Amino acid sequence: MTGLACRVPIAQPVRTSFGVMRNRPAVFVRIEDVDGAFGWGEAFANWPAAGAEHRVNLLIDDVAHLVLGRGFADPPAMFHALSGETRIRALQCGEPGPFRQVIAALDIACWDMVARRQGLPLAALLSAGAPAAVSAYASGIHVDAASAEIDRARAAGFRVFKVKVGFDAAREPDRLRALAAGLAEGEHLLADANQAWDRASAREFLDAVSDVGLGWMEEPIPADAPDEDWQALADGPVRLAGGENLAGTAAYDAALRLGALGFLQPDVAKWGGVTGCLDVARKALAAGRTYCPHFLGGGIGLAASAHVLAAAGGPGLLEVDVNPNPLRDAFASGGGLVDGRWRLGAGAGLGIVQLPDEVCAAVTHTRTAQAGRG
Repeated sequence: MTGLACRVPIAQPVRTSFGVMRNRPAVFVRIEDVDGAFGWGEAFANWPAAGAEHRVNLLIDDVAHLVLGRGFADPPAMFHALSGETRIRALQCGEPGPFRQVIAALDIACWDMVARRQGLPLAALLSAGAPAAVSAYASGIHVDAASAEIDRARAAGFRVFKVKVGFDAAREPDRLRALAAGLAEGEHLLADANQAWDRASAREFLDAVSDVGLGWMEEPIPADAPDEDWQALADGPVRLAGGENLAGTAAYDAALRLGALGFLQPDVAKWGGVTGCLDVARKALAAGRTYCPHFLGGGIGLAASAHVLAAAGGPGLLEVDVNPNPLRDAFASGGGLVDGRWRLGAGAGLGIVQLPDEVCAAVTHTRTAQAGRG
């Protein structure tokens, strides 16, 4: 088992309402069994700033010994075992998120290995007849740069665009209105506030953009806001999206029961991996909701997100960050974007055999563990 922390510098920081990313990090995980079969996974590493190296150390020092030298019936068995066996450790140190993220990476890697063994793309293993491409949208577009960024995303083949707001609520409704007016037929605009507001401020903003035609408003309030706040906003003029900052089957089940979210957005690298997110996706579709995986990391997690979306089916959209990120763009496991649809590729598993040279050059920290050794 190997964990690799990677970082690349970026000329333009990626800004959200809650913070700024000044480089692009990623954590990639490789597992291998006794017969030489292997799989790749990815753990969330965007926050905090030193998170990537921490996740690698956590993988090797706190979780690897629970996996190495041990047999599991299938990836879900491993996922649920590790989730249970690390629960008290996560409580003890107050870090449930990092443990969940490491387990998610291992789950992705395990599914990749199983699919590769069977010579099938992961989506085909998860669901016979899964499509070879999924609809996608351009994400990570800052509202102040949105006009030019949407033009670039359109030229790349996107037809749906998500703009980050939550920086200046007084100006942003007019900016969104102008962006919507510039869309061509068949194009759509989404917005993401990244938990920027309280209930009253969110209601004021949603009312102000009621005529814009937004496909959704994502996380207008904190993910842990009271249910009544979410329900009150859901009764407003714009459908709500969220889920990237939920974790655990119970939390997603509760969100589905509440019904405030029209779009469920779990992140394969933050919680659940393939096992958890596919379960959420199928429950969301059964409840009449739309599954749209959240993702803003490297190429392995993006590939996993696409395969889970394809296996789940439904009208969901794949999130594709359009900010520069060599740790995403260097991977060529799929066919990329064509006419608004992301092609998965026909390779076994996630279609990733080894890390591209550009990614290897960005490795800042590597740890390896073997069965019987730390």
